[in-house]
Formats: sequence, C-alpha cells, structure tokens
Amino acid sequence: MTDSFTNIRDEVVSCTRCPRLVRYRERVAREKKREFRHDEYWGRGVPGFGDPAARLVVVGLAPAAHGSNRTGRMFTGDRSAAFLVRAFYSAGFANQPTSLRRGDGLRYTDLYLTAAVRCAPPDNRPTQEERSNCGGYLARELRLLTRARSILALGGFAWDAVREVVPMAYGCERPSVPFAHGACVPLGPGRPLLWASYHPSPQNTNTGKLSHEMLVDLLTRIRDSVVPPAKVG
Repeated sequence: MTDSFTNIRDEVVSCTRCPRLVRYRERVAREKKREFRHDEYWGRGVPGFGDPAARLVVVGLAPAAHGSNRTGRMFTGDRSAAFLVRAFYSAGFANQPTSLRRGDGLRYTDLYLTAAVRCAPPDNRPTQEERSNCGGYLARELRLLTRARSILALGGFAWDAVREVVPMAYGCERPSVPFAHGACVPLGPGRPLLWASYHPSPQNTNTGKLSHEMLVDLLTRIRDSVVPPAKVG
C-alpha cells in the first residue's frame, strides 16, 4: 500500500495510542485558557505542516497546550511559534513572519515542520515511551520527504527522536553524537544532514540562550549546506 501525507495526517489526528496525552489534550480543550475562552480548541493529534518537496525538515518537541493543541497547526498561536516563524521568514522559508491560526495565509517554501510527539503533554514533558509511540509517524514523513537534504532538531528531545527513527527512515545506523546547538551529523552518502538547535521556548529565548540572530544564522548555514553525494556502484 502506498503511503501519503494524507494517510499520516488522518492517523495522527485520530490517534489514541497514549492515554495520558489523550486525557490531557482533551481536558485542556474543554477547560481552555481564559485568554482563548471563545476559541474552539483542536484537542487532537497535530499533523505536520509545510512543503512536501522541502529540502529542510524541522522537528520540534510537541504541540503546546494553548498553541498547536488549540489551533491544530504545528508551532502556531504561542510564543515559541512567534519566535520560530519570524526566524523562518528572515531566512526565506516563510511568506510571512507570523503564525497565528490555521487559514492565516502562512506558507512554507522548501521547509516542512513536524514534531517528535503529536499531542500536547502535561508540563511540556512527553515520556520516552510517548516519543517512541509517535516515532513511526516521523519515520514515515521522512521517507515521503524524498528531497530533504537537512533535518533540524529543535532541542535535545527532538534530537533523540530523530536519531531513534533514522534506522527506520533511512536504513542507516543511529548516530551517536550528543546534542549541542549547531551540531551537524551526516547520516550517510545521499542522506540528509542532521542539525541541532536549542528549542525556541520562552525559557531559552527570554534568557538569550537562543536569539533571533543565532537561529537565522543557523538556518542560513543549513540552507547553504551541501549533502554528501550518494555512492555509485
């Protein structure tokens, strides 16, 4: 059976594999945040979003309770999204610097945005088991993104998630390089480069651990990078 982004989207949206996450995402959608009390929350798994012909795949941690869990689109409607999408825009990957809601006109060119875990976790802390439960979705997306030349993991959790699914997605060994901002690991001839960045959480951006300039510089280096050629014969 041929896989597709539509198949993955439908499965992610209806997934109930992690009972703890299902209970939390649905409770948040019922109780809401006062600021968004008039919004209809998504309250389900959040699918990837972006250009299916992308050369850059960006992998985040998980949907935020009142961001993607509310809006139904990756990195949309919260402070992390505001920081990240402004950087995408500055680096030439987005047509606008804001990501507020589905249908707001945002488009990515040459970039596909997804996450290690697809449901909002309590305290923004998914478990390793929950990450593994979502790993199949990420591996399938990577296999479909045949033009991908770079994968950018946002934070150590996403870095480990990508390393975990690399054998499933590309049939190569799991890289052993530890997470560090700006780290770059070739996954093999003809396969993407794996890059690392600090996560654009307020904890990092408010303290200056990750600045707009730092992230734009990294995105620019990734955009201009060269992938090792495939072996011949």
